[in-house]
Amino acid sequence: MNRRQYLQTAGVATIAGLVAGCSGSTSGDSEKTYGTLSTSVTDQPADIDDFESCVVTLQGIWIKPAEGGTESTEETPETTTEDSTDDDGRRYIEFEEAQEADLVELQGSNTQLIDETEVETGDYEYLQLDVSGVEGTLTDGSETTVDTPGEAPLKFNAAFEIREEETTSFIADFTPVKRGPNGYIIQPVASGTKVLYGDDEYTAEDATMTETATEDASATES
Repeated sequence: MNRRQYLQTAGVATIAGLVAGCSGSTSGDSEKTYGTLSTSVTDQPADIDDFESCVVTLQGIWIKPAEGGTESTEETPETTTEDSTDDDGRRYIEFEEAQEADLVELQGSNTQLIDETEVETGDYEYLQLDVSGVEGTLTDGSETTVDTPGEAPLKFNAAFEIREEETTSFIADFTPVKRGPNGYIIQPVASGTKVLYGDDEYTAEDATMTETATEDASATES
């Protein structure tokens, strides 16, 4: 199934907007409150050292409200990019412009902001990245195939909360992993995916802890 077929199957409508900041409730819907979801990406060690560049193109995100965590509404803030919900209750937010991130440049504590948008307050189960393409160039200058699992969105099983008039920072960690002679596959890194609130920042200590966890997991598997 290609990406277009996946989107059609999910029943997701196209939307637009790339915004920053917080807002309160909307006129005519005074009970609704909103906070800001800030989404960034980073890359922790796996087979990234094989690459001169590994550029991922991102079109948007899905977020899944926890059961009973938020109330669905047809009215949303003027500045929000939310506009559609699929049969599974996931909300799709499409970026105004596709965002590109070179994972080679996002190692250690380096992150790249890809979107800030207003979201209804409440609890959410996970976030998914809509990856439309990956271009990989190895250190020897040759091109290589880099895919996503099942050509589906990258799913990050980290629960998070949207708090009223506060920023929730979701740092999605993923990396290319070699799969024999068939190139590479992009995989989420659970230990490196972080959720921060307010003025908290992703630090070098967070990155070091992630690298240690990744190394320990690799040693166990071997």
